[in-house]
Amino acid sequence: MALAQQVLAGLPGSVALLRAEYGPGGEVTDFRFTATSPEAVDIAGRRGSELVGLSVLEIYPGVAGTPLWQGYLQALRTGEAWQGELEYEEVAAGVPRLSRYNVRAVPCLGGLAVSWNRLDTGEREQRRLALMQRLGRMGWVDRDLVRGDITWSDEVYSIFGRDRSLGPMTLEELATHAETDDRASLTDAVRILLKSGEPIDHTFRIRLPHRPVQHVRIVAETETDANGHPVHVHGFFQDVTAAKHAERQLLEHEQNALVQQSQLAAERELARRLQETLLPVPEQVLHLNDLTVDVAYQPVQEGLDLGGDWYSAIELPDGSALLVVGDVAGHGLDAMATMALLRFTAKGMAITGMPLPAVLHRLNVLLLHAAERNCSTATMIMAVYQPATSSLTWVQAGHPPPLLVRDGEARFLAAPTGVLLGATTTPAYEQARHELLPGDHLYLYTDGLIENPAEPIDDGLVRLARAAAAHADTRARLDRLVQVLTSPRTRRDDICVLHISR
Repeated sequence: MALAQQVLAGLPGSVALLRAEYGPGGEVTDFRFTATSPEAVDIAGRRGSELVGLSVLEIYPGVAGTPLWQGYLQALRTGEAWQGELEYEEVAAGVPRLSRYNVRAVPCLGGLAVSWNRLDTGEREQRRLALMQRLGRMGWVDRDLVRGDITWSDEVYSIFGRDRSLGPMTLEELATHAETDDRASLTDAVRILLKSGEPIDHTFRIRLPHRPVQHVRIVAETETDANGHPVHVHGFFQDVTAAKHAERQLLEHEQNALVQQSQLAAERELARRLQETLLPVPEQVLHLNDLTVDVAYQPVQEGLDLGGDWYSAIELPDGSALLVVGDVAGHGLDAMATMALLRFTAKGMAITGMPLPAVLHRLNVLLLHAAERNCSTATMIMAVYQPATSSLTWVQAGHPPPLLVRDGEARFLAAPTGVLLGATTTPAYEQARHELLPGDHLYLYTDGLIENPAEPIDDGLVRLARAAAAHADTRARLDRLVQVLTSPRTRRDDICVLHISR
């Protein structure tokens, strides 16, 4: 047996020497492993020397009476080799239930020299390969350039929609199935492959009946002879239609995004320039007769989020001063356009000497009937100061009330009747009068100064009154007021404030 083990040690694959065991009547009762090749492996995964000493029926009880068992007995009885394929069904846990083997048994040294090869492993690999080709929409191709033999895998026939009875087409024929625009480049690629042996990786389009245009990729290389001439081609075809479709969609999305970015940038720049044109000086000090007017204007300017806050502070022809603060609902170019409409119209009507309630009435009509407007409402305060009488006449349209600081105390002026512009076709507007004394401080502002999403608007008004009173005597009172009441990190709206003092 030692000699047999030495012989088997030099053999590849699964080979074993089995010794027959006999019963009292001379019948064969079992076969026992006495020597094995190093690479031998059984269904349970036992290898080489692990099998030596084990009997067939001990480890494979289901073999008794099968064609394999009968083949063993036949070879032992006749002295002739036996070969066959069999399916073995295992009953032990943890072992594959059904396996297929090709087995050969040759009488040797009073026993049997048995070799076996598991068939289902190779079949599983073939199934896996077929599955991967199908999922990847990929099939392989081989061509013997000397003998002219061409072999396609099944998936290549599917890619080209070709009947298998027609057999594979040659590489030279590919161009006839390609779209017209792709034929020349595909012909050149194939010629380079077959003539010089240079590998190719080329994508072309084909049109099959009842299918949309498909994109097919060919990747191929050659084997050459001793003189460097191509003698064999190996490669694969892959249907990359889905990938091309996804690539095209991605490119379209990128192009659309670039167009949108360009449009947004252009609109943002236009809005910025428009806002600078309408309100060219964000911070300034104006002197109107015996009034000093400090202006603070701070737009948010995030993207296209340009608001409709605005102001006017001018001297009228009769020597009085016009003071206006307004806020158009919404943001963007529509709000900017509406703001310009209201600002210049209000200024023009005030210059004519029209009463302030009448001005608001006409602005309301204008806003209701403005063509293609997307900003539905606006608020504003208009005031005219007469220096001869120190009298301030003012009207409001749904706007936060003016804040007066006198002798260190802050209070809001009682607002006359006035609904926001664009809210109704039958509005009512009244005016109020108030005397401005030397040392008074009057604040006209938009809601961006007092609004906080986390609190009621009344809380913002209280904070404004406290801050205005606390900073009434400071030189940079307006700047300090804005800094105390707002935070650049949380602010979501434009801020416009007029500080008027005698």
